[in-house]
Amino acid sequence: MFAIRNEETALDIVQDAMMRLAEKYGDRPATEWPMLFQRILQNAIRDSYRRSKVRSLWTTLLSSLSANDEDETDPLETFTADNESDGLATPHRQLERVQLLGVIEKEIGKLPPRQREAFLMRYWEEMDIAETAAAMGCTEGSVKTHCSRATHTLATALKAKGIEL
Repeated sequence: MFAIRNEETALDIVQDAMMRLAEKYGDRPATEWPMLFQRILQNAIRDSYRRSKVRSLWTTLLSSLSANDEDETDPLETFTADNESDGLATPHRQLERVQLLGVIEKEIGKLPPRQREAFLMRYWEEMDIAETAAAMGCTEGSVKTHCSRATHTLATALKAKGIEL
């Protein structure tokens, strides 16, 4: 099983699991609640772990492109900045970053619409499965399937272009 090392994250996961139990299973007999809660909590921990793993993967890739390793800004902000304030940015490095961002955006754009929508909501907007499912008008299982397929497709496409994550 996965371990959540950040206390605040762990408390948030438990709170979300409790809310799901109350919202979806409040009408069930109280004797069923412990087993239902255990399953909901396990799924929430698993979802959190997957989300952090994918976010870490993308952050690692993007942070490796940062011009200044000591800079603690969001790596995504590195790409949107119009001007490099440090003296380490060379035209060659800037071009490489712009090209890589273009490749990533192009590959995301090639995803089927539902996969792209689910992927962006879950991993870029950090919406949970239930929120994403509600926004997309589909089941939570569909969201999981779309995200899994999108992640695998992106990883394969980037690897084929020589971009190792």
